[in-house]
Amino acid sequence: MTLTIPGFDHLRLPGADGVELAAAVGGSGSPVVLLHGFPQTHLMWRHVAERLADGHTVICPDLRGYGASDKPAATGPEVYAKRTMAADVVALAAALGHERFALVGHDRGALVAFRAGLDHPETVTHLGILDIVPTLDMWDVLRGASAAVGYHLFLMAQPPGLPEVMIANSADAFFGSFLDAWANDPTAMPEEVRAEYLRASAAAVTSIVADYRASAGIDVTQDQADLDAGSQLAMPVTVVQQDWGARLGYDAAGVWKAWAPDLDHRLTSAGHFMAEEAPDEVAGAIRDLLVR
Repeated sequence: MTLTIPGFDHLRLPGADGVELAAAVGGSGSPVVLLHGFPQTHLMWRHVAERLADGHTVICPDLRGYGASDKPAATGPEVYAKRTMAADVVALAAALGHERFALVGHDRGALVAFRAGLDHPETVTHLGILDIVPTLDMWDVLRGASAAVGYHLFLMAQPPGLPEVMIANSADAFFGSFLDAWANDPTAMPEEVRAEYLRASAAAVTSIVADYRASAGIDVTQDQADLDAGSQLAMPVTVVQQDWGARLGYDAAGVWKAWAPDLDHRLTSAGHFMAEEAPDEVAGAIRDLLVR
């Protein structure tokens, strides 16, 4: 049985290209869409969603290829391009009657949110980003021995075949290693929640790898085209992240300022799974964003 956010409706809604997405929807008021990261599902937003639902309609989908959403075969690189996944989100919100909405993403969901902000500036009113830098910058900052922290990015960038077999043959150990290594407070992820993430990820190895593979191919091409064209995020942007700049030797706020002129950049002492470890802090940052 799929775990979802208590008190929220669990729906299936149309995305792009005939794909259906599972989503938890609750609350009332102006819409906020929350996109999960790896190796998780929409369930990661349970605490933040409940905090925001008193003043907003909160929409928490599983990304295509994850959780209970459709997992189309990667017949071409565009199937899991962040441009396509962003179109999913726009279509899903429109199906609920929302032509404009605020958008917040974590990890993989933050890459989708970033692309949605560039592609749909008339639709995304406010943009929240948790614990990433954009794809182009991500590949640029992962250099030398410090790049080992992102070994999975390089593994899943390989041609189809070997990464899927390797991960599928050790799925719980592979996905569980990230849940363990990236958490500062393991108690923030109860055992039943951790088990749900492992179950959902093991059932989605092929599509998860396809999502990551896109970030070493088509996503780079599309982001580079925007950079070359001088495209920037037109809406207010809030970034909350660990101090990756200090760890990897780059100016994180400066990286984001180049893409987001209207930027609020915040560092957190929480771990990567900050929406679960520090939900008051994350919900507060989102509320501050929404009034800008």
